[in-house]
Amino acid sequence: MISLNAYLLTAHVIASLFVTAHVLLHNRDVRAAIGWIGIAWLSPVIGPFLYFAFGINRVTRRALRLPMPTPRHSPHGRGGRPDPGSAERDMVGEQLPEQIATIAAVAARVTELPLLPGNRVDLLENGDQAYPEMLHAIDNARTCIAVMSYIFRADEVGTAFIDALARAKARGVEIRAIVDGIGGGYLLSPARRRLRAAGIPVARFMHYVLPWRMPFLNMRSHKKVLVIDGVLGFTGGLNLATENTRILHRRRQVRDVHFRIAGPVVGQLMLTFAEDWFFTRKEVLDDPMWWPDVPSAGTVMARGVSSGPDDRLGELESVMAVAVCEAKHRIRIVSPYFLPDQRLASALLLAALRGVRVELIIPDQSDHPVVDWAMRSHLEEFLQVGIVCHMTPLPFDHSKLSTVDGAWSLLGSANWDVRSLRLNFEFNVECYGEETAAAIDRLIDGKIARARTLTAGELAGRSLPVRLRDAATRLMLPYL
Repeated sequence: MISLNAYLLTAHVIASLFVTAHVLLHNRDVRAAIGWIGIAWLSPVIGPFLYFAFGINRVTRRALRLPMPTPRHSPHGRGGRPDPGSAERDMVGEQLPEQIATIAAVAARVTELPLLPGNRVDLLENGDQAYPEMLHAIDNARTCIAVMSYIFRADEVGTAFIDALARAKARGVEIRAIVDGIGGGYLLSPARRRLRAAGIPVARFMHYVLPWRMPFLNMRSHKKVLVIDGVLGFTGGLNLATENTRILHRRRQVRDVHFRIAGPVVGQLMLTFAEDWFFTRKEVLDDPMWWPDVPSAGTVMARGVSSGPDDRLGELESVMAVAVCEAKHRIRIVSPYFLPDQRLASALLLAALRGVRVELIIPDQSDHPVVDWAMRSHLEEFLQVGIVCHMTPLPFDHSKLSTVDGAWSLLGSANWDVRSLRLNFEFNVECYGEETAAAIDRLIDGKIARARTLTAGELAGRSLPVRLRDAATRLMLPYL
């Protein structure tokens, strides 16, 4: 008679062989592949289960099965241009240095979206500036509103937005809303419940309860997008919650930056929403009201950059990498969590070695102590090559901003970390020209004035137990 141990051993071997085959066929990261295979073989039962829960990118497979049809009236669909990049290089090269034109050309090929002139980008600090502008826009909407937010609380701020959307619905405005399945509340989502009660179509992004559909464990929509009548947009790092205001939440305030955008690039904000709405509800937003002709509103050249686990090339990470590689004078990065993978880290190190001044502005204390530990370990090699790290004091700064050579800037929802670039769905806007870069640089100057400079001696002076803790935490980098 075959013993129970023999059955268990057979099951373990079969499960481990399955994991090994799946990893070899689908995981292109050599280190991750070796790690998953080792876990599967060395951890009976637990190893294959962990791979099933965390290692399989179901989003990619699902995205391939459900391609987003281009809305009939949208001029912003991806692809279809014979030589993406050449027009962008010519457009940017007429006004800006060659390295900035190269960024534009590469970004065009990666995103397959055009760089659009004629935009206006206004910087809004914290919810105290941004929320009144956003609510005013909602109250003046005439045809349609698209809104998505990673965190959408039913607190005083969230209630103000829900009430404004309900008033717009009562006026006959078409509304679509997306709330993330984690950030919006996994077990309970009061904001979603109240939006539904108001008759507003609302979807929860990547929200599944069944254990065999478990991408919610490590994937989420981190985007923050609001589009009014197809012609006015808001995006950046702000969630919809009271902690983003100084007046309503003094004790645990979160600093952040949002942007009011007018001009043709608003259509690309609408496109990223339409893709996610189709992904969650299988409805194509092809009514002309969602895709009006958007007149010129300013002088900024801009392009939307969406990213997520279903990327073919890692769109946002590729744009970041080429911007770092092309920089000639200065790179400035503001991020609440700075844990880039080896590709971006190497590009930044090489930029510093080329003589580019690289400035990092990160919180001295974030909202996740574990992330702080990993960042301390991660920063050691950056300081060794002369990269300057400014540590901003409390309140926690959640801003996500980058500028290169005073002529290119990036704003939006993504952090400079592996989670944002590999696991989260994100949306950013890249802007070309001195106007937006100068406004962001002025804001960064203010952050640096309040910050302290981290030194290599401070990191080297940590006790051995602390250094071991930080280094061990860094091993969790993909999931922090």
